[in-house]
Amino acid sequence: MALFTSSSSSIAGSLSHPQSSQKLKAHPIGSFCPLDRSLKHHSVSTRRQCSVTPVLAELKRSDPIVPNAATMVAPEVVENVETTEDYEELARQLVRASPLEIMDKALEKFGNDIGIAFSGAEDVALIEYARLTGRPFRVFSLDTGRLNLETYKFFDAVEKHYGIHIEYMFPDAVEVQGLVRTKGLFSFYEDGHQECCRIRKVRPLRRALKGLRAWITGQRKDQSPGTRAEIPVVQVDPTFEGLEGGVGSLIKWNPVANVNGGDIWNFLRAMNVPVNALHLQGYVSIGCEPCTRPVLPGQHEREGRWWWEDAKAKECGLHKGNIRQQEGVHLNGTNGNVNGAVNNTNGDAAADIFSSESIVNLSRVGIENLAKLGNRREPWLVVLYAPWCRFCQAMEESYIDIAEKLNGSGVKVGKFRADGEHKSYAQKKLQMGSFPTILFFPTHSSQPIKYPSEKRDADSLMAFVNALR
Repeated sequence: MALFTSSSSSIAGSLSHPQSSQKLKAHPIGSFCPLDRSLKHHSVSTRRQCSVTPVLAELKRSDPIVPNAATMVAPEVVENVETTEDYEELARQLVRASPLEIMDKALEKFGNDIGIAFSGAEDVALIEYARLTGRPFRVFSLDTGRLNLETYKFFDAVEKHYGIHIEYMFPDAVEVQGLVRTKGLFSFYEDGHQECCRIRKVRPLRRALKGLRAWITGQRKDQSPGTRAEIPVVQVDPTFEGLEGGVGSLIKWNPVANVNGGDIWNFLRAMNVPVNALHLQGYVSIGCEPCTRPVLPGQHEREGRWWWEDAKAKECGLHKGNIRQQEGVHLNGTNGNVNGAVNNTNGDAAADIFSSESIVNLSRVGIENLAKLGNRREPWLVVLYAPWCRFCQAMEESYIDIAEKLNGSGVKVGKFRADGEHKSYAQKKLQMGSFPTILFFPTHSSQPIKYPSEKRDADSLMAFVNALR
């Protein structure tokens, strides 16, 4: 694919040129007032220009979202991330701010190191808000390979309307092939959507976010009262890692968190932007074709997603940090515990994590025996964890990933729940200082080797294992 940028720095404020059947016609409901700062808009041709310098030559970063895609990109990074920023305080300051003001703050702060996550539904509002700021912006989307035809047409309409290229992320072909050959095309109807979503959505998103310092989502509190009722307008991402790696390396912006769905649609109609044609067919929340259906009058929008499953778990994994594991977990990812975990007086009530056939669940006797062995038949990689710890939850996908990759390699992968009555033992005998602690037990020594880094992605963990086995 060739590399492109827009031939203009901004888009005409009216955006009134004709659209295809994929958009709804606006009804006059009043005017919209942008920021006080004057915006300079010029007419943009829908024909894209290609006589420009490739975006990769302009970006001063080593890991873009994808190597062959571009959007309305600034020629240089606007500002470095402030590592000492108090995002809890910033969220409080912006709690009553408009989506436009929040979007402007996000783009001003992170420049070319922030991307708008576009799902093919009403997230087009985010792109419109970004355009109204007058600042450069980037847009990326996950193409799972199972989207509706209408969604693909919508992507094309949005690109032409704004004169941009969306940066698409795709699932790993080998992983998709393995899933389909082993379980068939529709295994999620029988054993749940999590495995398919992990391969087609979560892992591609993880790769995308590793090239960014911040991302912008279209989450709203009214979308899913069970999982999104307390999302702040800005937060340290509790699940994914950013460009610099490690906990706290990615900032998550939710500009429309406090906006209800009706107001979003009033905005889209007023600005006369393209929308997904599926909305006219009763679809509200739009995902993959096999897992999305229209909702009936009176039903909540999320009831159209994974309708065969428990209504309390309507998340695919992209916003897993929203889901409460137990009472006491703060959704904004903050607490006063130096171990990086919330205080939990009833740890047994937390749902367990790291559940995989490739991971051995070690009992107290099992971990004690493993630690005593001086000559093991095979090395072990073991995580000491607490299921209520948000940092343990954040690394669940990567740890399951490395366990699956090491399956059959001669390296065993295990887990040991080290909270509660086992915490003192883990601290005294297993070098545990905080959750999670990752240990490698080599074949030639009884002394385990502690993983020293906070980078807990699968590649970093694999490099650790390969250096020692």
